[in-house]
Amino acid sequence: MQTAVTFTAKKSDKIIYWIFTSIVVLLDAVMPAFTFNTPLAKEGISHLGYPDYFRIELTIFKVLGGIVLIFPSIPRRIKEWAYFGFALDFISAFIGHVIVDGFNGESLFPLLMLIFLIISYVYYHKIIKASH
Repeated sequence: MQTAVTFTAKKSDKIIYWIFTSIVVLLDAVMPAFTFNTPLAKEGISHLGYPDYFRIELTIFKVLGGIVLIFPSIPRRIKEWAYFGFALDFISAFIGHVIVDGFNGESLFPLLMLIFLIISYVYYHKIIKASH
């Protein structure tokens, strides 16, 4: 009976990991890849006071980070850097929105994404620990 419980726990850990990782990758890597050159994206970067080249640089790193998070065969050390990069991105976005526009709904979205990233990170480590 305990084997079934252990299997279910591992399966649920993987499901939770993939749901939250997929949300982070879709919203912060895939979507920016398709929208980084829109007038709205250009205005958003400009509104926060960043130079336009930063929009392109940020998109490249977001796409690379998304690839790293979504492919299981990427070495753990590289995944750790991708998690760090996304965390830095979300924290910086939160701070930027609060400083420029004050605390509002837009400033909460990066914190929500940070929570999703933390859940992905915790379950990534649960899966790694269970595999050893």
